[in-house]
Amino acid sequence: MTTTQGKNVTTSFLVNKRIASAMQEALYGAQGLALLKHVLDDEPGQAFLHLLRLLAGAEQVPMQVASAYSEVFYALAASEHVYITTELSDAWQAHLVGRLFEDENPWTAQVERQGRAWWGSQARISATLHRQAARELKALQRLFALSAEVVWEAVQSVVGETMPVLRDAWEPWLDLGTAQESGQKSVRAALIHQLAELADWSELADMLEMHWARQGTGTLARYAVLRWQGNTQILEGIAHPDAIHLDNFVGYERELRKLKANTERFLAGMPAHDALLYGPPGTGKSSSVKALINTYADQGLRLVEVRREYIGDLPQIVAQLRQRAPSYLVFIDDLSFEEHETEYKVLKMLLEGTAEARPQNVLIYATTNRLNLVRELHTDRSKPTEEVNWRDTMDEKQSLVHRFGLRITFSAPSQEQYLQIAQGLAQQRGLAFEEEELRSRALQWERQRVGRSGRLARQFVDELEAEIGR
Repeated sequence: MTTTQGKNVTTSFLVNKRIASAMQEALYGAQGLALLKHVLDDEPGQAFLHLLRLLAGAEQVPMQVASAYSEVFYALAASEHVYITTELSDAWQAHLVGRLFEDENPWTAQVERQGRAWWGSQARISATLHRQAARELKALQRLFALSAEVVWEAVQSVVGETMPVLRDAWEPWLDLGTAQESGQKSVRAALIHQLAELADWSELADMLEMHWARQGTGTLARYAVLRWQGNTQILEGIAHPDAIHLDNFVGYERELRKLKANTERFLAGMPAHDALLYGPPGTGKSSSVKALINTYADQGLRLVEVRREYIGDLPQIVAQLRQRAPSYLVFIDDLSFEEHETEYKVLKMLLEGTAEARPQNVLIYATTNRLNLVRELHTDRSKPTEEVNWRDTMDEKQSLVHRFGLRITFSAPSQEQYLQIAQGLAQQRGLAFEEEELRSRALQWERQRVGRSGRLARQFVDELEAEIGR
């Protein structure tokens, strides 16, 4: 062996035999993945497997091992799955779990198609798929067990003596990411905690099936709020949705009780109504719907925001949501149509039904500032000009609102209600003001602006909070 070869090649005894054996077993197990093969089919996964091959081989080339470790470190640091959870500080473990949770394959597709039937203990999952998945989960567990410290020490044992300068070159890949807020955080956290504690991951198959049956699968499953992109005809996840919660509301308790009851029936798989929220601007209609998602996301509720100009795409949207596990609220904000616009007919057909049944996992919630959703002209109610059946046209314009089984009116608050909302919001934020002073200033704020509403009260409290901050 030449001097150069001596510097570049070392024997496998530099890697602990037990660790090398564990790495070799993990590599063999990865070759047996069928249903879950795509979990490792990305840059960090392939880079990690390459590093294991170098470490578990009969001989190791330190330069190759060093380069491979650097590649894995970079790939993990750049991986979006590092940011999914803080329950796992190990970037490789977090990445592997994130990929597993969001993998789409024949097993997860079958689970998700069952959806609500699963909750009622009526699901029919192929026993063969279930058993195969349990076997493959044990293979993934072997890869999960190769923690950051284990791999780091193995790399150090190979490169440390021949290349002393690299002894302090790397940190173990721990805590590479930051927390990402999500409406599903507690659900993921609970499952990750169980996963990390399990001695045998074959038992994880049942847990994952229950999770996917309610929360859905694929990359979109990580988002509680989605937006329909009409130009590309796809659903896009919203990473930072409005964080408002039902507990933040002051006033409108009666209206919110109706909305919550209908939503809870929907989540329970019981008959529920499409809902129309009507009232002046600033009364909390849109915020109420958004707050529902933050309250019920853990129970599988999702929001799909559809802009008014894309209402004609509703059939395509509903088609994409069919046979998906979560319960979707298709949300149309500020719903109204001009006299010449005819897109309302698409919405009307969806509300009243067509030859194709609407999926049971989809409801439509809309807000509007006027109950006559389609604008009418005085001529519509006068004697006909050229149209013979003019009354039929008028009735059709007025009929859209009646297609919503639940209609909730959010009225402008009285002065006393406005003051109660302002006081309640100030208390929630811990703002210390004497009651009389707060009422006096809230009334002054109202007099200087147009239109009394819950939004106006919130803006007033925002001003108070900023004033204290200054």
